[in-house]
Amino acid sequence: MFEWILVGLISGWLAGKILNGNGYGMMCDIGLGLLGGVIGGMIFEVLGVRAHNFVGSILMSTSGATALVIATRIIRDEI
Repeated sequence: MFEWILVGLISGWLAGKILNGNGYGMMCDIGLGLLGGVIGGMIFEVLGVRAHNFVGSILMSTSGATALVIATRIIRDEI
């Protein structure tokens, strides 16, 4: 459970930095990171790719969180 929170924190923060924004705040970034991990896991599962270590989990979660942040920004007309 602690690893999920840590991965969510790191990937949410990275997604905010990748998209040149200040993010949505710490708790929302963690939430987006956790949801991004689920989304990234589903996307990479379809592609047949699995994360075998901590760094792979962060990369997978960050890509999902980035997609999720882009989707929320499109919905909120921020892009």
